[in-house]
Amino acid sequence: MTCKEKILSNDYADLITDFLIPEGSFGQRLDYCQTTLESDLQISYFERKNINIQDINVLRYNFIPKCYSIMDEGMIMPMQREDLNNITSQIFNPDPLIDSGIIQVNNAPLNLTGRGVIIGFIDTGIRYDLDVFRRSDGSSRILSIWDQTIQTGTPPEGFEYGSEYTNDMINQALSSDNPRDIVPSNDFIGHGTKMASVAAGSILGAGTVFRGAAPDAQIVMVKCKEAKPYLREYYKIPEEAVCFQETDILSGLKYLDNFARIFDRPVIICLGIGTNSGDHMGNSILSTYLDRLAARRSRGVVVCGGNEGNAASHYEGNISIANGRDWQDVEIRVGENEEGFLVELWGKIPELFTVSIRSPSGEETREAVYTAGQSLTFSFIYSESKVQVEYVLVEQSSGEELVFMRFIKPISGIWTIRVFARGGNDNSVFNIWLPICPFLRSDTYFLQSSPNATITAPGYAENVITVTNYNSSNNSFYYKSGRGFGRRGSLKPDLAAPGVNVSTVLGPDTGSSLSAAIMAGAMADFYQWAIVEEHDSIVNTQTARNYFIRGAIRENELEYPNEEWGFGRLSLSGVFEALART
Repeated sequence: MTCKEKILSNDYADLITDFLIPEGSFGQRLDYCQTTLESDLQISYFERKNINIQDINVLRYNFIPKCYSIMDEGMIMPMQREDLNNITSQIFNPDPLIDSGIIQVNNAPLNLTGRGVIIGFIDTGIRYDLDVFRRSDGSSRILSIWDQTIQTGTPPEGFEYGSEYTNDMINQALSSDNPRDIVPSNDFIGHGTKMASVAAGSILGAGTVFRGAAPDAQIVMVKCKEAKPYLREYYKIPEEAVCFQETDILSGLKYLDNFARIFDRPVIICLGIGTNSGDHMGNSILSTYLDRLAARRSRGVVVCGGNEGNAASHYEGNISIANGRDWQDVEIRVGENEEGFLVELWGKIPELFTVSIRSPSGEETREAVYTAGQSLTFSFIYSESKVQVEYVLVEQSSGEELVFMRFIKPISGIWTIRVFARGGNDNSVFNIWLPICPFLRSDTYFLQSSPNATITAPGYAENVITVTNYNSSNNSFYYKSGRGFGRRGSLKPDLAAPGVNVSTVLGPDTGSSLSAAIMAGAMADFYQWAIVEEHDSIVNTQTARNYFIRGAIRENELEYPNEEWGFGRLSLSGVFEALART
């Protein structure tokens, strides 16, 4: 079996390592192959029958790919192209772009429209034949599409799978009577198309009105393939949920980074995806890789803050032994027809936590005492429910304790996790997260929850620009938007951008992913001024972040940085007003 076949096969498990495994390290004992993304970042593909994917102590929690979903509130299925044109002529609302100070700088005297800048996405694909992605002469502004789901074409150089479609191929398809015969890539969900149109849609007129934030920027789209079935089963993710795995996202990031040229062609990377997996401190391999890219010259990285602020998916606990009790009950309301879900408890060093579980029928497990490298499975007599508990005393990336719980076929009702503090400290702080809403089948949530620390990963990556969502029609923070700060106080989010009823080429939509798209378009406009027009040629994400913080709109009655607003509301025109004042 070739390496490409192993990458695509569900019989092979993907593992990420932040170090290189020397070729042939396992000799003939294991059937595997490996691909290298960076000098210290590697993806290996092992035959599943030789490894136990559920053993996170042996395989390491951080090495097992996390699963991510798109962060908007609606999915639009394919439509006829004439229907799309009718929609855009009826619904385009420029207010989010005006409120973000974008249209003001698109116009004279600055004329910043993203010229010379590339905006890259890793998403559900793009409907490349729409007018909103063309120039006035009909040619495409899409520089490239890497469709990871199509295996009949040629993969990008340095990659083993998928098919790459260049700008020449896309233009050839557009001049054909049957474009899909030449470039078969499509976006059957619509999210990637919406993101690209908001960030970089062409200015359309003559009856069809639309514009994106950076209407002259070029576009690169990675259509991410769906996660392998074994990972969906491992994380108990519903079949209908859009689900991408971390290994494909990392490969997509490497592909996008290849388009950047320092001092010449900057690349803005925009991610409208998220997950609740991880320590909420920015220590995942994906987060650290994004930090690395964001620190490079001529790169800009924007990620969304997610839509978990009102989902009741986060519990914040503090056990005070001085109050005479060394435990705390955490109640989860599980809805009907829930097939299963994962729960992650992260403990603050140096405390030690253990758990017991009580089902809605009153059955209670014993305290699951910490045992190094051992996974415990509890079965319940009055139902088919099972709970698997695994302790990671020192999780590799964060250095803190992780209690990993998999609920399998949980009956509906109130489940109780009793958390015991066994570290001997008076105040023992812990946090628990349920999966993101798209990864739950029913209405499952904590009865007592905290809206803070609900930014989805990779939003806590230190060097990226993390954006939350507000309603620009009344300047109110959107109640579903994720909020900061990080679990150990990291100052995220950075900014808030409009994300409610934003006009896209597929109609209005809401979600923090659209806030990220507007922010990415604003960055492309700024990078035109800074890099292409040579006002600050060595800018990177951190530099741009500080420019945008200086120009942000802040209210006198609020303190900044703020858990909801970060350092304020995005204002690209405010950046240049601040520069003019200095």
